[in-house]
Amino acid sequence: MTTDTLALPAALGGTPAFPAGLPLTRVQVPDRAALLERLGTVLDSGQLTNGRTVAELEETAAGLLEVPHVVAVSNCTAGLMLVLQAAGVDGGRPVVMPGFTFSATAHAAHWAGGTPVFAEARESDITLDPEDAAARLAAADRPAALMATHVYGTPCQVERLQEVADAAGVPLVYDSAHGFGSRRKGVPIGNFGYAEVFSMSPTKVAVAGEGGLVATHDAGLARRLRTARDYGNPGDYDTLFPGLNARMSELHAAVGLNWLAGLPDRVAHRGTLVGEFATVTAGLPGLRLALPEDGDISTFKDLTLILDAAEFGLTARRLADVLRAEGIDSRRYFHPPVQRQRAYAHLGQADALPLTDRLADSVLTVPLWSQMDAPTVRRVAEAVARIQPYAERLRAA
Repeated sequence: MTTDTLALPAALGGTPAFPAGLPLTRVQVPDRAALLERLGTVLDSGQLTNGRTVAELEETAAGLLEVPHVVAVSNCTAGLMLVLQAAGVDGGRPVVMPGFTFSATAHAAHWAGGTPVFAEARESDITLDPEDAAARLAAADRPAALMATHVYGTPCQVERLQEVADAAGVPLVYDSAHGFGSRRKGVPIGNFGYAEVFSMSPTKVAVAGEGGLVATHDAGLARRLRTARDYGNPGDYDTLFPGLNARMSELHAAVGLNWLAGLPDRVAHRGTLVGEFATVTAGLPGLRLALPEDGDISTFKDLTLILDAAEFGLTARRLADVLRAEGIDSRRYFHPPVQRQRAYAHLGQADALPLTDRLADSVLTVPLWSQMDAPTVRRVAEAVARIQPYAERLRAA
């Protein structure tokens, strides 16, 4: 296409691609009738917590993840806190983690008693750089743990990260909030490290309304977590340690079970949609997508563009403004990176990660949800493709 055959972007007076607006996410219940029936069963039971539905969700999730133990919790952050507590994170000891992640990764380490030490991202896929993490572990005084995040559902370099953790003598904990349904070389995410913790909040691919799942091969950890999520109470109110009220309700578990049904097909559909977007935008200067390695499967919890502003002609911030004129919602996941956020300014690490800073300045997430159809994602991609040739005029507008 050439600029003279392209319709003007809406920001320059053209017709918006989505006059009624296109939100970043849209939660649509897969099978409302089945969900209502399941919720009715829960309500009729008279038991809204610590019941059969949570146990069924755990068993179903374990089957999908191909792991022996899954423990349901109230949310991913609480799950991470309890796993880190079980791993012995306390006393302000360093916990090495990516700067490019959601803030909850660092919050969990803080609340467990550790001190976040932020490490660089990989240029290619924005997941944690194992070599930089190894260097920061080596430099830390008595490090307590290594944390990694499957960003957007992209599997981390799990093999190398395990080598790094083993060499440092620390447990490896994954913030797998985005990753339920992702696979690393054919193995489901959930099988790696000391534990992996998933989110089931409304923006995820597997939804419970609110909730989290901890997957582990460690039977002792699973037993502890079942106690920890109930205040540390083994059943006689003589608490064994300071736990949390981190139980998942039966109602949330019912919603979660409804979403797990057909999950592999939804993950595959999301991958197809990302492929459609990639086809339409192929060849655009200065634009690439956050994609997994060949042989890996991502949930594509987010469809994220990585922009080279000099080549594309617009910064991520400016592209977001221009897409807003098209009726297309977007978010800058994750900007600012955690090491630059005010909550962690006291650590003095704001300027420690130049590559992470550059990548965070470059990302823009555009709409994608499991029920989206191919024509819709193509219209989003076409809007981006229409915008780029007018970058100079848009900068001046």
